[in-house]
Amino acid sequence: MKKLITTLTNIWKIEDLRNRIMTTLLLLLIYRIGCHVVLPGVNPDALVARSSEGNSILDLINMFAGGSFSRSAIFALGVMPYISASIVVQLLGIAVPAFQKMQKEGESGRKKMTQITRYLTLAITLVQAVAYVKTQVPAEAKTLAEPMFTILSAVVLTAGTLFVMWLGEKITDKGIGNGISLIIMAGIIAQLPAGIVAEWGSRMSPSGGGPIPLLLEFVALFFVVIFAILVVQGIRKVPVQYAKKIVGNKQVGGVRQYIPLKVNAAGVMPIIFAQAIMFLPMALSQFFPDLQSDFLASLSNYTSVAYNVTFAVLIIAFTFFYTAIMVNPQQMSEDMKKNGGFIPGIKPGYDTNIFIDNVISRITFPGAIFIAIIAVLPALAAKLGVNNQFAHFYGGTSLLILVGVVLDTLQQIESHLLMRHYDGLMKTGRVKGRSTSTSVEGIDQAAL
Repeated sequence: MKKLITTLTNIWKIEDLRNRIMTTLLLLLIYRIGCHVVLPGVNPDALVARSSEGNSILDLINMFAGGSFSRSAIFALGVMPYISASIVVQLLGIAVPAFQKMQKEGESGRKKMTQITRYLTLAITLVQAVAYVKTQVPAEAKTLAEPMFTILSAVVLTAGTLFVMWLGEKITDKGIGNGISLIIMAGIIAQLPAGIVAEWGSRMSPSGGGPIPLLLEFVALFFVVIFAILVVQGIRKVPVQYAKKIVGNKQVGGVRQYIPLKVNAAGVMPIIFAQAIMFLPMALSQFFPDLQSDFLASLSNYTSVAYNVTFAVLIIAFTFFYTAIMVNPQQMSEDMKKNGGFIPGIKPGYDTNIFIDNVISRITFPGAIFIAIIAVLPALAAKLGVNNQFAHFYGGTSLLILVGVVLDTLQQIESHLLMRHYDGLMKTGRVKGRSTSTSVEGIDQAAL
C-alpha cells in the first residue's frame, strides 16, 4: 500500500504527466456525457421500453458504444465507422501498390493515409447512420416527420462520430495512452456496473443461488483476466547475432539481440473480423424474412453451439490470415541481412526466411486456439447461468481490449516515471505493454 501511495505521489509530482492524465479524464468525461444525449426528435421513453427486449448481438454492439446504441444517442455509432475505415485502408496498404508507396513515404505518406481514413470514415458513417435510423429507432419513438427525421438524425450521428474521432486524436496527442483505444475501453467499462448490479440481483433472488455462486463467478473472472494477460503478453524470442565491424578505431556490432514474435500478433482483429461475419445471418433474417430457418436462427444466437463452433473456426482462420499479412518473414530476413545480423545456426537469406515463417506458424496456432477460447467464454458463462450483461466481460473482444489498453497505458505512465528517475509501477521488473500492432487503434497503426 505504501508503494502504491508513493507511486501515485510521484505521478502527481510530474507536471507534464499530471496534465496529460487530467486532459485524458476530461475528454473521456465529455465522451460519456455525449453518450447520454438523445438524438433530436426521439422520445426516450419509447426507447426504454424497447431496450428491455434484449437481443444478444445488439447488446454486444451496445456495449462497445458505451450504451449509446440502445439510447439512440448522438454518439450511437461510436468509433466503429473509424475502425472499419482503418481496417479497409490498412488492407489496401497491403494489396494496392499506390497505398504501399504511401506507407514507404514516411511522415508525409502517413498523413495522406490518415486523411484518406477520415474521408472513408465520413462515407461509412453516413451509410451506417441511415441504416441505424431505419432499423434501430422504432416508429413510436419518432417525434418528427419523415424524411426530415432521417436526414437530421443521419447528420447528427455523422457529426457525433467525427467528434468522437477528434476526441480520440486529442487524447493521443495531449493525453496519455491511445485515444481511440481508451474511448472504446471507457464505453466497455461504463457497462460493467450495470452488469454487476444485474448479476447481483439475479443471484440474490430466491432462485438465484445466493452469494456463493456470485463469489465463484468473480474468482473465475479473475483467472480469466490472468489468462488473457498471458495471451496478450506471450512472446517467442528469436536470438539474432550481429557481426563485428571495425569503423575507424571503434568496434561496432558483435552484440546479440532478440526478435520478439508475439503469440497473439493479430491482436483483437480476428475476433472483430469474425464478429462482422457472424452479424450477417441476423441481417439476412431481418431483410429477407423468407430465408429464415432454424440454422440461421441458431447463428443469430450467440449462446448456441452452431454459433460458437462457427465463430471459433472463423477466429482461427482469421488469426492465421491477419498474422500472415501483418508479419513479413522475408522483409525481416532481408533487413537482418542488410544490417549484418543472422540467427545462430541458420544461414542468412532464404533459410532465415523459412525459419522465421515456421516459428510464426508454430506459435500462431496455440495463439489462435487461445483467442478462440477467450472469444467463446461469454457464451459459456451465459449457458452456466451468468446474466448476459455480466457474461460479456468473461472474454471476447471486450476483455482483450480492456487488458491490452490497460497494459499499454500503464507502460506509458511508467515510461514517464522512469524518464524522470522515479521508480516504476512494479517493485521488480517493468510493465510489459503491447506493441502498436496489437492495440485497438493498432487496427490503423499496425489492433485494437
